[in-house]
Amino acid sequence: MKIRKKTDTIKDKILEKLILNKGEPVSGETLASELSVSRAAVWKQVQALKGEGYMIRSSTKRGYSLEGSPDVLAPAGIKAGLGTTIMGKNIHYFKETVSTNILARDMACSVEEGTVVIAESQTGGRGRLGRKWISPEGGIWLSVVLKPKMEPLYAPRITLLAGVAVAKTIRSYGLPAKIKWPNDVLINGKKVCGILTEIGAEMDSIDYVVLGVGIDANVDTETFPEEFRDSSTSLKNELGGSINRVEFVQRLLSELESLYLKFQGEGFSSIMEDWRNMSATIGEWVKITTQTRAIYGEAVGVDSEGALILETEEGKLEKIVAGNCEHLRRGNVA
Repeated sequence: MKIRKKTDTIKDKILEKLILNKGEPVSGETLASELSVSRAAVWKQVQALKGEGYMIRSSTKRGYSLEGSPDVLAPAGIKAGLGTTIMGKNIHYFKETVSTNILARDMACSVEEGTVVIAESQTGGRGRLGRKWISPEGGIWLSVVLKPKMEPLYAPRITLLAGVAVAKTIRSYGLPAKIKWPNDVLINGKKVCGILTEIGAEMDSIDYVVLGVGIDANVDTETFPEEFRDSSTSLKNELGGSINRVEFVQRLLSELESLYLKFQGEGFSSIMEDWRNMSATIGEWVKITTQTRAIYGEAVGVDSEGALILETEEGKLEKIVAGNCEHLRRGNVA
């Protein structure tokens, strides 16, 4: 794991200050005083930021002002104006990694709740059941470490909560996001987001939850392998142009924190109601594949623990705790 240097922290704080100043200049003397470093150290980090693509104007009398930013998920950019108290307080950023979930899981026991691991791309992203998850640059690939005080039995609620947070964030851009049981978010029937939740637990308590979220943001799905193209979409495709990924992550972390605090303070019922209202699965004819069998029927509901309730052709109700869900045309059992 890459260890962040002190100079990286100074650079992040300088960038955050420049972002918060919204284009107005900040003197090198002020930055040096606030960060307890020399003006030469400030100058050096400003040059490093310029090298990363940040457009910073330098004026001998007025100081430094930010005039433009590259499309990168830099921690300082995300933190500037974020406004959360838990989510994103600490952010570990990587240009490329195998999997943000793997990194988050490795550090979970030693970091604060709400720590985020985020990457520009992943070389070994995974979905449920070990499936490969395509994670090119332009997407949003992040994992959040949570430490809820609850029994492992209730861990699936975190996946449902995350689905609501992602769907609400996407809807804030005017897109009709819906949630496919158990862990996908769709736009117009096509997958735009996958969620992978992993836990570390004792017999009766959770040590940590790693909540992995992968979103096809500014991604051209035409570059995906052929088998994924027809069933996938991206925010860029749906909106007809690129989004500000930093702004999206800020909205997502704020929504996630709001729901998480509600979950801990008020319970799960209102969040579950939001999930049902945004469900793409309830009312659909589906095929559920478990480790032992395939079940066909109409998805008629989801219980308070996130289990899918299926009514088979014989009129029998089946409760499905875990499995792969495929939406079908009614009566299609091929």
